[in-house]
Amino acid sequence: MNLQFELFSPSLLTFGVIFLAEMGDKSQLVCMTLASRHRAKPVAAGAIAAFCLLNILAVTLGNSLTHLIPQHWLTYIAAGLFAAFGIQALLCKEEPEDDVSDEPRKSGRSIFLTTFMLIFLAELGDKTQLAVITMGTTYSPLSVWLSATLALGATSLIGIYAGKKFLSHINIQWLHRINGIFFITLAGMLIAEQI
Repeated sequence: MNLQFELFSPSLLTFGVIFLAEMGDKSQLVCMTLASRHRAKPVAAGAIAAFCLLNILAVTLGNSLTHLIPQHWLTYIAAGLFAAFGIQALLCKEEPEDDVSDEPRKSGRSIFLTTFMLIFLAELGDKTQLAVITMGTTYSPLSVWLSATLALGATSLIGIYAGKKFLSHINIQWLHRINGIFFITLAGMLIAEQI
């Protein structure tokens, strides 16, 4: 999959895809919810640590696939996944937030571990991780890992620090629609490259 997007470097493309995919998604909402109940720093540290590990796994798998599956098939698989992500985002219905209950104050280590496990389990095999795997089949593993981790860290920090104020002014349904159109467009670009 030798894509030459003239307007995007691989790092910028990876960052953009992952950032848009994660805005308003469950892990950002998990970070926002946890930060509303606990201190922000351990929540941020736990989320970023989970994304670092998840992206290492995704990039390693993506890079390994390039040795097992012919490149043109990887392109078609990537296009199919991106189209499915786009359709899923377009059909997504906003779910109501859970009621925040009062909890006793936890230690920083406990908050870190809780956040790490929630994010790790929520994102394992999620569309964002599949997108990182897909990018890992095409671009430099280090570039993909760094760009994806920065994008996921940024969306987590937005959820943690600007969360309720920022997200309350944005219609999550519209965010999902923009995300869906972006993924479907990206799928079309991948198919066009093969024709």
